[in-house]
Amino acid sequence: MKLLLPSTLLFAAILLPGAPRTDASFPQEPRTLVMSKKQKITTFLWFDDDAEAAVHFYVSVFKDSKVLSETRWGEGGPVPKGTLMTATFELAGQRFMALNGGPMYHFTEAVSLFVDCENQREVDELWQKLSAGGEPGHCGWLKDRWGLSWQVIPTVLGEMLNDKDPAKSRRVGAAMMAMGKLDIAGLQKAYDGR
Repeated sequence: MKLLLPSTLLFAAILLPGAPRTDASFPQEPRTLVMSKKQKITTFLWFDDDAEAAVHFYVSVFKDSKVLSETRWGEGGPVPKGTLMTATFELAGQRFMALNGGPMYHFTEAVSLFVDCENQREVDELWQKLSAGGEPGHCGWLKDRWGLSWQVIPTVLGEMLNDKDPAKSRRVGAAMMAMGKLDIAGLQKAYDGR
């Protein structure tokens, strides 16, 4: 994929659906799939050239998720006509945007997506799906196959770590530090002092 100029990307990312375009190098008209209420702040994810695969994967993993809109490159663009430029999508009701921007930038652990899980079944399922082809980490962190960092965390962990008894909190923290995927039974055992 050719490197896209940041100014071109910024312009392309903010194009309004239905705005008139006279130059063939501009993207094709966006295809709006589902309309929803506008979110004030949206996480923007930069991929080299496989944003479309990533978006469709993420939408398949989380309930209450959907692709909202897509823009594709037209004739004369820096990539083949029809290639996804941007996609707006929701994961569990949270809006994101994805961009095929070329190999200029990469994800780091400095930014991660935190997933609050209700039970061990949800932790296990999300861990398995998100880490497939990626890299499992420590303390509930993992990288997916695109290098995006995720924290797959059971809700009960926060409750345990914020307990008024500092000894319980310390034991839970130490147990968590020794885990990759978090195990609620193991955390509970540490919390109980067993």
